[in-house]
Amino acid sequence: MSKSPVPGLPAGTTRSPSRAPTDWQAAAMQKRIRRRYAAERRFRLMGLVAVALSAGFLAFLLFSMLADGWRGFTETRVALPMDFAASSLAIEPDRLQGRGADLALAGAGLEGMVDTAAVTAFGKDGTDLLSDGAWLRVRDALKADPSLLGRRVTLDVPVSSALDVAAKGDGTPDAEAVVARLNARGLISTGLNRSFLSEADSTDATRAGIWGAFKGSLLTMAITLILAFPIGVLSALYLEEYAPKNRWTDLIEVSINNLAAVPSIIFGLLGLAVFLGTFGLPRSAPIVGGLTLALMTMPVIVIAGRNAIKAVPPSIRDAALGIGASPVQVVFHHVLPLALPGILTGTIIGMARALGETAPLLMIGMRAFIAAPPTGFDDPATVLPVQIFLWSDQVSRGFIEKTSAAILVLLVFLLVMNGLAIYLRNRFETRW
Repeated sequence: MSKSPVPGLPAGTTRSPSRAPTDWQAAAMQKRIRRRYAAERRFRLMGLVAVALSAGFLAFLLFSMLADGWRGFTETRVALPMDFAASSLAIEPDRLQGRGADLALAGAGLEGMVDTAAVTAFGKDGTDLLSDGAWLRVRDALKADPSLLGRRVTLDVPVSSALDVAAKGDGTPDAEAVVARLNARGLISTGLNRSFLSEADSTDATRAGIWGAFKGSLLTMAITLILAFPIGVLSALYLEEYAPKNRWTDLIEVSINNLAAVPSIIFGLLGLAVFLGTFGLPRSAPIVGGLTLALMTMPVIVIAGRNAIKAVPPSIRDAALGIGASPVQVVFHHVLPLALPGILTGTIIGMARALGETAPLLMIGMRAFIAAPPTGFDDPATVLPVQIFLWSDQVSRGFIEKTSAAILVLLVFLLVMNGLAIYLRNRFETRW
């Protein structure tokens, strides 16, 4: 009978030679440690440089937008003397209070009176100094204070686009000389451009506003949300809670994932062919834009909804079933409320993506010149990204600052939507 060479171990086994303890003070080990620390410092430095570069590019973008954009929210005005008492403006003060005040003032020759006052005050080229909408500012002043009809007053009216650009430091030498002469007489002032926030598109940069495109975006997003949210959420619930696991559901899941990655212009072609070509819906209308963007947003909502539903622990379902709840009650009374924060976050992110889309809306004709804000879902309209695209293609220098200002409005809109998503996630999120 063989004996184990090592007492206490089975026969035929040997004890491995003991390993000497690591000498951390040895020169070779200290060198390896220094290399590891140096590699970690380099990695941290590279991360810091990457963050600094990202912040620098973001700061450059925001600075370039703000440098031109803030001027889009201001306008240059000139003091225009108006003698209503001596004018031939045949209109009674009581007519300025009703709905027909605008038509009454236009028919009474107010625009011609403003041109005459400009020639009297600034010479034969006086009308060229004023914006095409200067008489509208006078009209609004008369509507606000009908007593002006019997007095001589000085009103601040917007100047032409060329003078407005020159007053902001980017005009031609001739325009800057005119601005300098007017400024020397104390006739030039600067104020908030309210028409930019309350008017629609115009061929005159001084009259162009963002409200028409902003309202078009709101109507389009409303249609998108009304269609995409309930269909997307119900689809996610069915696929996650009720659908059997077979080839058909696998095909549906793959199709939804692929649709979420399809280029947006493909959805524009689909909207052009189906909604305009087949169903004959009105071209360049928010309802068509909303339908097209709903097709693009729905896969994103389905994917976000399924992930949120999966995050609900199975114990919630088991506990509800254990106390007698039906499967439908389990889903709608327990699973859906707990998954709703994640679903809402994904929905808002998808809506923010849809808000910034341009290509699909260009395909369905939402790039038309819209001079009046839409009043309904079937009225011609445009949206903020398309409006920015149209203004960036204008030759007039005055539209450059309008483009930057519109980009700032769009960025604020997107920040608000993403901030809402973060609030909803933090407010309703349940940690297990």
